[in-house]
Amino acid sequence: MATEKKHSFSFFRAGGFNQVRFATGADFIHIDELDLKLWVALSCPVKGLAFDARTLALIDTDGDGRIRAPELIAAAKWTVSLLKDPDMLCRSGDTLPIDAIRTDMEEGAAIAAAATTILASLKKTEGADLSVADMALATTTFDALPFNGDGVITELSADDDATKKYIADLLLCTDGTPDRSGRTGLNAQQIDEFFKNAAAYRDWHDKGSTPECMPLGADTAAAFEAFAAVRVRIDDYFARCRLAAFDERAIAALNREEETFIALAAKDLTITSDEIRAFPLARVAPAQPLPLSEGINPAWHDAMVQFSQKVVQPLLGERPALAEAEWNQLRARFAPYEAWQAAKVGAMVEKLGAPAVAALLDGDARKKLDTLLEREKAQEPTARSIASVEKLVRCRRDLFRLANNFVSFKDFYRREQPATFQVGRLYLDQRECHLCIRVDDAAKHAAMAHLSRIQLAYCDCTRVTTGEKMTIAAGFTAGDSDHLMVGRNGVFFDNEGRDWDATITKLVDNPISVRQAFWSPYKKLMRFIEEQVAKRASESDAKANEKLVGGVQQVDTAATAGAPAPAPAPAPPPPKKIDIGIVAALGVAVGGITAAFGMLMQAFFGLGIWMPVGILGVLLAISGPSMLIAWLKLRQRNIGPLLDASGWAVNARAKVNVPLGASLTRIAALPRGSRLDKADPYAAQSHPRRWIILLVLLLACAAGAWAIGAFDGLLPESLRSAVLPWK
Repeated sequence: MATEKKHSFSFFRAGGFNQVRFATGADFIHIDELDLKLWVALSCPVKGLAFDARTLALIDTDGDGRIRAPELIAAAKWTVSLLKDPDMLCRSGDTLPIDAIRTDMEEGAAIAAAATTILASLKKTEGADLSVADMALATTTFDALPFNGDGVITELSADDDATKKYIADLLLCTDGTPDRSGRTGLNAQQIDEFFKNAAAYRDWHDKGSTPECMPLGADTAAAFEAFAAVRVRIDDYFARCRLAAFDERAIAALNREEETFIALAAKDLTITSDEIRAFPLARVAPAQPLPLSEGINPAWHDAMVQFSQKVVQPLLGERPALAEAEWNQLRARFAPYEAWQAAKVGAMVEKLGAPAVAALLDGDARKKLDTLLEREKAQEPTARSIASVEKLVRCRRDLFRLANNFVSFKDFYRREQPATFQVGRLYLDQRECHLCIRVDDAAKHAAMAHLSRIQLAYCDCTRVTTGEKMTIAAGFTAGDSDHLMVGRNGVFFDNEGRDWDATITKLVDNPISVRQAFWSPYKKLMRFIEEQVAKRASESDAKANEKLVGGVQQVDTAATAGAPAPAPAPAPPPPKKIDIGIVAALGVAVGGITAAFGMLMQAFFGLGIWMPVGILGVLLAISGPSMLIAWLKLRQRNIGPLLDASGWAVNARAKVNVPLGASLTRIAALPRGSRLDKADPYAAQSHPRRWIILLVLLLACAAGAWAIGAFDGLLPESLRSAVLPWK
């Protein structure tokens, strides 16, 4: 049995690995046959890319904010199945002719019919092409309709004021759901939940209409509130009275000790202070009734007045005090009401009030809202058709570019247009950086991005006119990093040409070039010397200032006290005589250093014509390790970790070699044909004495080498005996 022949893809090599080339529609038809191991990326984030966000949202079918390989495959297969000519995907353009849609299949015929209707609604002639802009206008127009197929009804969906009032009442009790136009409305689930809670609330409310639950009728709620406000304190009072009746020795402690009042009297008091509120409600005594007006803790006076007026008087009548038995009677009267309140259900509709809830349940509100939901549901096929047309138009325009920035990185390596992850250009330090990636968290991003071996500068970008802010990671792949530092400012241009103020906030150091690595040890040495000199100068200056300030303070103190100025400090003791041993030791040290220097010079000048090689060897010994490390790291530069840190799943080692790096970071250069006037009036003047000093040093070195015989081997034997008779 013959096996089915698989599609033959074409590939190109860039970045050190093989990448698939999309050249025909057949490549998209068979994209599911391409081994995932050959894909450059397996997923990418929807946000932070220089790509149409609406297209990415339509391809992201599960709505998780990421495009994965199966979703891209599904979008490609779906698109080519609806086009008569799949090669159209590989041709640039943002329009879709209606006659390019296949009508020999049910879905294609429905999409073609919807596209024709959209053209008619836009008042375009029959046979015209649909563009992405046309679909954006058609979608916006359809979304603004009262019924747009999203399953949400708004007040605009209602035909009469009564139904609008129903929707407004329900929105008071629910969070609502935004529809496609942005208006807040209700979906079927929220309407069902409201009426379910409304029915439960009415049943609960009806149970509370009995005299047992409502001992004071409509005033019961206010009375219970006043009762609950003092219940704990009244219980505490009668408990203290019972304890006092048990043992009179506890009375003093139950009423608080005198020391407590003494300590409290020493403070600034307010009637509502916490210390006073914590005292007993009234003076405690065995079997003592609770006074309702006189002798009440002043912090609870107002609450007790409300309790007396709203609870005691309506239920027990006017009285100056309340016995414990009467208090227990009041508690029993409110127990059914309290139990009924604890069993409350459907609280979400309570704010409408029981009469309004009953009117919604008994009226035609549910019927009218269900009718609106049915009309909304009837538009769902139209909404799906419009969405399908929009997706087809957008995929026809964008799918080819997305594949060249996902399955392969053709746009990045061909440099004909920016890749989707390149969000703009940064101008800073006389360089134009094209490798600029948007990041959400610079610290988190840098934790992995340093593995890219690329010199990175994280910049906070702002636009004062609009208040927009974002953070980018800019790769410097040419030049050097000598003048890159936190706080430096530049200008960032996004892909739309808008300019942003950019400030470096974080640097990730990596080699930029081997040339920079060659000079790196010498620059570090110079910086170290400068720092040490500055440190010593700063310390000396601080000591001098300290002595000066101390002397001034002594004089000022003496003048203020009327005392004579302090006597000058005693002269320092005379220096000690030079120790013969120290002189001898110094002589030995100088002799050793001179001998070592002489041996070094003898070995160096003994190289003869090979002295340039010796100089080169010294330079390599100093700069060689740094250059080797830089060379190794430059060979490892790749954008994989840089993109992985931004949420991508890069499946290849996408290298950035030196030529590519030079194209990603362009260094300032004069244009061709420019003329340069080299006469700089402020250039540093050259002084002959510098050359004289250098010449004297060279002659001294040559004389020293001659004296130690470094040049003996360069002279012929006859000339050596004539010139050097003592040797």
